[in-house]
Amino acid sequence: MKRLVFTLICLAACSLGFAREAAPLAQDEAVEKRMVVISEELRCLVCQNESLAASRADLAQDLRREIREQIGQGRSDQEILDFMVGRYGDFVRYRPPLKGTTALLWFGPFLLLAAGVAALVLYLRRRGKRVVEAGLSAEEQQEVDALLRQGIEENRS
Repeated sequence: MKRLVFTLICLAACSLGFAREAAPLAQDEAVEKRMVVISEELRCLVCQNESLAASRADLAQDLRREIREQIGQGRSDQEILDFMVGRYGDFVRYRPPLKGTTALLWFGPFLLLAAGVAALVLYLRRRGKRVVEAGLSAEEQQEVDALLRQGIEENRS
């Protein structure tokens, strides 16, 4: 029992070492809501699979602070998004605009799917031709028929 209490005290003490200061929020709740809406449109450049709003990376916190500052300066949502794209490229947007440089992002998955289906169809056709070409001789066919008849008779009895 004493070991359990000691272990729990040690775990609690260790967890205090990992505690961090709460992320600063905007003074105005409307600014914070607007920042969240904008940051959900942007990709975290560190995590790459999370939105800027959901990421806990230090860079994401810095970018959210930058968005708050720009909101405080009176910039529109589109101006803030344009600033981020100008600084980090179209990759920073979760839904990049359709243009020549982002066409592969939009159509790449469909092209890969089509290539995979085409490769599968070709493979299955070639495999089917090999099976037909490698047909059984007359003796082998008689042997297979005899084995099948024998199996059927054994199942009946």
